[in-house]
Amino acid sequence: MTKIIQKAIQMRDKAHTPYSNYTVGAALETKDGNIIGGCNIENSSYSLTNCAERTALFTAIAKGYSEFKALAVSTENGGSPCGACRQVIWELCGNIPVYICDDNGLVEETTSSALLPKPFDESKLR
Repeated sequence: MTKIIQKAIQMRDKAHTPYSNYTVGAALETKDGNIIGGCNIENSSYSLTNCAERTALFTAIAKGYSEFKALAVSTENGGSPCGACRQVIWELCGNIPVYICDDNGLVEETTSSALLPKPFDESKLR
């Protein structure tokens, strides 16, 4: 099992999910090989909940990283990123591999462009 997948699975232990009990972990590999983790963090005002993918991405950006090689997402049942996360992944990473995982490891390998085939991006703002 690769480091990025292991980190995504491990990050589920840090999730704050008092309402859904649906833990999600994510791990983002930077261009220089660092692995940044993230977990979902729920809030009683549900719209303020932050997904694991965005937690990992925003943490990486806050640490000064801007180029990414891959993302892994882990849930109990191999769930896929939500629509908001797909948009943010595309915006911050472009087309990268995305590894969908469960407790046992890799379930599916896809790409951010396959997850969001017609993204809204800066080219639409002109």
